[in-house]
Amino acid sequence: MELRDSSPVNAEVQRDVTLNESAPADAVKVETVNEIQTEIPAENDSPMTRQQILDRLTSVSEMDAAEISSEEVARLKQQYYLRRGEEHAAETDSEEAFTVSETDETDETFKTLLNNIKEKKAAYRAALEAEQERNLELKKGIIARLLELSDDTDNVNRVITEARELQAQFKAIGEVNPTSSSEIWKQYQEACERFYDQLKINKELRDYDFKKNLGEKELLIAEASKLLVEDDVVVAFRRLQVLHDKWREIGPVTKELREDVWNRFKDISAQINKAYQQFFEERKARERANEEAKTALCERVEAMDFASLNSYSAWDEMTRSILEAQNEWKKLGFASRKNNNLLFARFRATCDKFFTAKAEFFKSMKDALASNMEKKTAMCEEAESLKDSTDWTKTTNRLVALQKEWKSVGPVAKKYSEPLWRRFLAACDYFFEQKKKNTTDARKVEQENLKAKKGIIEELKELEKKELDRNELLKSIRDLQARWQQVGHVPFSEKDKVFKEYRAVVDRLYDSLGARDKRKNTENFTSMIDEMEGDSQRLYRERERIARICEQRRNELNTYENNLLFFNSKSKTGETMLRDLNRKIQRIKDDIAELEDKIKIIDTKLR
Repeated sequence: MELRDSSPVNAEVQRDVTLNESAPADAVKVETVNEIQTEIPAENDSPMTRQQILDRLTSVSEMDAAEISSEEVARLKQQYYLRRGEEHAAETDSEEAFTVSETDETDETFKTLLNNIKEKKAAYRAALEAEQERNLELKKGIIARLLELSDDTDNVNRVITEARELQAQFKAIGEVNPTSSSEIWKQYQEACERFYDQLKINKELRDYDFKKNLGEKELLIAEASKLLVEDDVVVAFRRLQVLHDKWREIGPVTKELREDVWNRFKDISAQINKAYQQFFEERKARERANEEAKTALCERVEAMDFASLNSYSAWDEMTRSILEAQNEWKKLGFASRKNNNLLFARFRATCDKFFTAKAEFFKSMKDALASNMEKKTAMCEEAESLKDSTDWTKTTNRLVALQKEWKSVGPVAKKYSEPLWRRFLAACDYFFEQKKKNTTDARKVEQENLKAKKGIIEELKELEKKELDRNELLKSIRDLQARWQQVGHVPFSEKDKVFKEYRAVVDRLYDSLGARDKRKNTENFTSMIDEMEGDSQRLYRERERIARICEQRRNELNTYENNLLFFNSKSKTGETMLRDLNRKIQRIKDDIAELEDKIKIIDTKLR
């Protein structure tokens, strides 16, 4: 705002005097300047040889101190020692190429240039600080003189002329120390305000200026209000800085409106600054969340055991898990600039390791499958050659040995697996059917064995009725199972029935033991969690550990259930394997339920 005295001299003076009551606006602008600087990307250094660095440093040392960039000197220094290290490493490998004197001479020249630049910059800074201190003292003197003139209103023309000269001198004086800049400017504004408030200035001209300044500031307030609905908060913040610069160029308004106008503009500025600050805080929060999620993904794929995979289905299941992890990675946003590339490199390395191992496995399995095919084909041919034999004992031993050997041989191609197995099983079953028909004496033994096994079943049932401790019950079960194994074959027609009955009672006994163990484990776990109550970090770690185990069990369950869909149980051996597979599936489901109960117990402590 421009304030003028009623006299022509005073009016001319006032046109050169700008009073600005918006000093607090500086604080608004300074608060977030560092945020703007963080958006400027770092400059990429181009590779240079040591001699090129030395030449550039020589050019820099010949510049004026004010033109020398400390950042460039630092980069040149860093590149120089990097090149020096690389050359030294190369020279160490070849002793003939290593020359100490040349290296020392170059290093001495480099250090001399650095010292020259350092001394030049130090001298420049010292001179600059001294000049700023002199400027500060000169400005303080002008402010003190303006305050003195405020009390002398008798000789208006003389005072106004001197005030004009003092203001011109103040503007002509160079910069002061940044820490004193805002305060000295504020003191200068207050001195000018005090001076002109006490002078008898023409009221009409002053009111006109006040009105004009008020209109201009109202326009700035209106423009600032529009920035509140700007979608891009960064653009809004930068435009606000321009409005603050314009505000400082406008003179004051009447005292009655001065505080109100400034507060309105300041409040709008505070809202924009808050939105700007919140924008960066939210972005940092998202980056932190993404960084944590990506770290967890890295840890998850790194925890996968590739070395234990020994079948096509296992590799396919693991491949699905890896691809799911990659899809999750794609859905996550950027992490912090510092760690985003590092995390991606870490995740990519594990994925590459997996697919390399998978390719090697499939390559090795091709030869292994062919070898297994030859072995199992030979075993089928041998079993077929023995199926009509009447040497029951010798042939039985050989076929049993072949069956054990069959289990030890690895898999064959999927399309040949079932036909080969049926061929081998058909030869074995044919022999044992013929053996059964031609061994009538063995039937009496089988009846006795059947009676013995039924007796063992009854003893097992009696154990269900007794109240035995765990160890005693477990020992009794195992003793009876050992006796069962020692009993020979039973009649073929009764074989499945008696075994089913035996397996049912054994399963019930073991299930009762499992229920006891589960109850005891639950009690122990609850006691352990009670001890952790209040330590949320330990509780969270324990919950994460159990959750990971639970996820592993679910993966196992999926694998078994998928295998179950392709399982063929037409043969009796197949039925036994199917029953065992179902029991494994049920045990896994029970484990998952128990783990989920443990998680619920922890969750009650975290509320």
